[in-house]
Amino acid sequence: MKILVIEDDARLAHLLEKGLSRARHVVDWADSGTAGITMASNGPYDAAVIDVMLPDMDGYAVSRRLRANQETFPILILTARDTVDDKVFGLRSGADDYMTKPFSFDELLARLDALARRPRNYLAESQVTAGPLALDPHAQTIRCQDHLLDLTLKEFLVLELLMRHPNQVLSRDLILDRVWNALSEPATNVVDAVIARLRKKITAALGNPLIQTVRGFGYVIRT
Repeated sequence: MKILVIEDDARLAHLLEKGLSRARHVVDWADSGTAGITMASNGPYDAAVIDVMLPDMDGYAVSRRLRANQETFPILILTARDTVDDKVFGLRSGADDYMTKPFSFDELLARLDALARRPRNYLAESQVTAGPLALDPHAQTIRCQDHLLDLTLKEFLVLELLMRHPNQVLSRDLILDRVWNALSEPATNVVDAVIARLRKKITAALGNPLIQTVRGFGYVIRT
């Protein structure tokens, strides 16, 4: 998933980014409510994690603004405020879930996965297949027939994106937007480099590169 973290505590934000990245998510960080709202409008995102105590507006106001702007991704409030009134107010402000600090990172991941299942069935499948490829979303592995592919994080995310949209041509810009965060500013040829490595690994397992190029636009897996 691509997750927007709105948190003014840089240390906590970096810990969230590190942990979520290890779980094969892409993270964008905003250190204020205003910055987060702007980034959300330039999305798309699959979920947002929002602190309440922000320097310019509270997280409840951010949630209300996001919903007023027709942002439909799940929102998880992550805050030290732990009263029932705080939780009720947060949920009524547009959030889908509420966690208090200190928190278990494993629980945070589980809650994000559960939230993502609701609107899009993003992780509800026991397995995602595209031709001879099989993705286990819980184990975070991809098999090519009987071979377990040894993939870097970016390779995994690009291949997962293509597998979730079989027979649909995805542009380089779309792949960049979904797999790289807003601060990395990679060149579009980085997508070509990842695709080249994926083709090499898939060919070694299957004898066929599987990923096709649509010249001048992007890439597709045909099934």
